[in-house]
Amino acid sequence: MKKNVPHIIHVFPSFGRGGVPIKISHSINYFGTKARHTIISTNKDYSSEDIIQDGLNVVIDMSHHDIRGGLLHRIKKHRKYLKNCHGDLLITYNWGAVEWALANSFGPIMRHIHVESGFGPEEATNTIPRRNIFRRIALRNIEFLSVPSMKLVEIARTKWKIPEKKIKYIPNGVDLEKFNNAGEHNSISGFQKNTDEVIIGTIAPLRAEKNISRMIHCFHTVISENPDIKTRLLIMGEGAERPKLDKLVKNLGIEDRVLFTGHISEPAGAIRALDIFAISSDTEQMPNSVNEAMAAGLPVVGMDVGDVKHMVSEENKDYIVTAGNDQSFSDAMKKLITDRKAQKTIGDANLDHVRKYYDRIDMYKKYAELWGIHEAD
Repeated sequence: MKKNVPHIIHVFPSFGRGGVPIKISHSINYFGTKARHTIISTNKDYSSEDIIQDGLNVVIDMSHHDIRGGLLHRIKKHRKYLKNCHGDLLITYNWGAVEWALANSFGPIMRHIHVESGFGPEEATNTIPRRNIFRRIALRNIEFLSVPSMKLVEIARTKWKIPEKKIKYIPNGVDLEKFNNAGEHNSISGFQKNTDEVIIGTIAPLRAEKNISRMIHCFHTVISENPDIKTRLLIMGEGAERPKLDKLVKNLGIEDRVLFTGHISEPAGAIRALDIFAISSDTEQMPNSVNEAMAAGLPVVGMDVGDVKHMVSEENKDYIVTAGNDQSFSDAMKKLITDRKAQKTIGDANLDHVRKYYDRIDMYKKYAELWGIHEAD
């Protein structure tokens, strides 16, 4: 066994196809043999596993599922696992793994970092008081709390009472080379862009908090009020909301103007189909998709949730509208669709901005320091 190679225990609510599991999978690939990893997904979804490169020391551990009984019983089981797993560092992710954080807090068994990246629809507008209290207890003995947004820094400090010195702000990074050099043509099978057509769209898991129905309604408003605009809406991704969204598009009578691609395995190529990236979520913190859109040189129209407005360039900020204001979202969408010059100017500014502030290598270096990985090995 190589010396100074930490064994990291990752506990996710889900290791499915979502922002955090994908980001961590790429991080694991980047560090290669400089760390070994055990991954536990509490909902048994390990569909991001295929992102991890072959030959790395990564264990998908399904042995700790189906624990029945009350909270105290589950905590005892988690502690027993942590004592026997020979780990050096526990990393828990988001609310769904907070029981594991609590288990390690009673006389910590190993170093512990908690990562909070965002909230579900139940905490879209405000955190839940009883969860705030539970987090204060469960996270009281952590070494660090890692968050990707300034909004979460404030929540951690004021609502969860995490000491300032323990809060590590590490913004999400993007593979600039991959997205900027993906080529001029999109990689969506069967999709053909028409001459003089503006394609607006998104890449997102189709979950309730992403509120893709808002995007569809606002797009419908734009094309209803401006029937001569040559534009289509492209929705890339899959999820539980898909049947509802299909029905909405049919009921609005815009099947010819809205396209669903299903799951996208290579977003760097697919995003080339877009002229404008849109984000209509009820809740976000620092969405990877916005970084990816900027890295592809796209302008962004969206809602001012989490750090979205903070993330984009100064030139783009006027197109990030007040959260929940659908009329403003429609107006911003129309304005950008009809202004080709602004699309180019803002897209270029976003590319410069993401290069300066959100390079993934900077993110990996901060992770290495936090996780105890010696990059020079």
